[in-house]
Parts: sequence; C-alpha cells; structure tokens
Amino acid sequence: MALPKIETPVIEIEIPTFDKVVSFRPFLVKEEKILLIAKQSQNTKEMAKAIKQVVNNCCLDSSVNIDDFAMTDLEYAFIKLRAFSVNNIVEFMITDDEDNKEYKIEIDLNKIEVKRKKEVKNKIEISKTAGLIMKYPSADMIDKLEKVELKNETEVLNFFISKCIKTIYDEETVYEVKDFSDEEVTEFIDCLDIKTFKKIEKFFESIPKLEYTIEYKNSLDKDKKIVLDDMKDFFYWG
Repeated sequence: MALPKIETPVIEIEIPTFDKVVSFRPFLVKEEKILLIAKQSQNTKEMAKAIKQVVNNCCLDSSVNIDDFAMTDLEYAFIKLRAFSVNNIVEFMITDDEDNKEYKIEIDLNKIEVKRKKEVKNKIEISKTAGLIMKYPSADMIDKLEKVELKNETEVLNFFISKCIKTIYDEETVYEVKDFSDEEVTEFIDCLDIKTFKKIEKFFESIPKLEYTIEYKNSLDKDKKIVLDDMKDFFYWG
C-alpha cells in the first residue's frame, strides 16, 4: 500500500516586473534542505542557485519559465514564498555600531515590496542612427555565471552589460545580441564611447529592487536606520 499524498495549499503571487500572477505551492522539506546547504556554503552563487531552484520547484504554472523572471522578480517570489511557507514574521538580532548593544528586530515579510527608482528608458542612443535596447538582469544569468570565471569588478560589470543588451540597432538592421559570441559582444562594449557607457550605468542604477528599511532607537536615544537591499539579506530569512 502506497503512502498517502499530502495536499498542499496554493498561493498566487503577482510578479512585479513580469506583470503576471503566478501560482505557487509552499516550500516543502526538500526545499528547506536546498536552502540549508546553500546557507552553509555562504557562497553568493550557491544562494542564487538555491533561490532559483526553490522558486522553480514551487511554481505550479506550466506556462511560466522562471528563466524569464528578472532577478528582482525571483527574489520577490522567494520572499513571498518564505512568508507563506514558514512565517511572515522574522525576528533577528543586530548589534548597534554606536553603543555595541544588541537589539531585537522584527520584520513582516508581507510588507516588503519592490522599490522602483526614477524611470530610465531602456533605449540607449549611441548616435542619431544607432543604439541599444536594454533588459533587466534575468534569472537565467544564475546558470551563466556558473560557467565563467570573473576576476574583478570590471569583468563582472562587462558580464552583466553583455547579458542585458537585448538588441543593437543602426539605420539598416536590428541585431539580436544572443546571436553573437561573448567575445564579439565584449569587443563591441569596449568600443563604446564614455557617454554611452554612462547611460548604461544609469540604466543599471534604475533597476527595481527589493529594499527594506529597519528603524530603531538605540540606548543613546539616537534614531537609527539600516537599509537591507542585498540578496544575502533576504536569503537568510528563508
């Protein structure tokens, strides 16, 4: 006789930049194991892989490809799943940098939303007749990062730029960047003028992201504020 199948509830999450409501099931024990292994590694790449795997495992919508999610969408879905699967209230201790005392902080994960900065257009003009169409960093970059060795911040920046250029256009043609080798795209980026490169940097600065502000008063009667906006900050709540 087979063991009984356990019914699991369903949660619908509106994915911010994906602009779609997607159905998920909660974390199960097997997903908790994935997260625990990634936490123990303390490796950013492993954490990103774990988030993607858990969100993908829990997705019930067969028409959705998690690789199409922006990284912000992936992190947002993970936080909402964590709130649904475990508890929406997270408590942890922080040490104040002035009085060196510990304070108990409570966060309601259901109140975390995606912060959108001032809109910057994804069309970047190089000249009157040529330019780039950009896209947000997507979840499929997690797998691509596994295949490359990035030695410094410049290589990291070039990697993300190359993967976030959707098309390049001129007077006659629109070029799909995915049809060209990494070497060809890197060479193209290296030949851009500084003004265009600054526009690309501004585009990255405008990317929506998860952000949560912790406010408390320390023993010196000073109001303190801590902004959480890094993937590691949100991962450890899982």
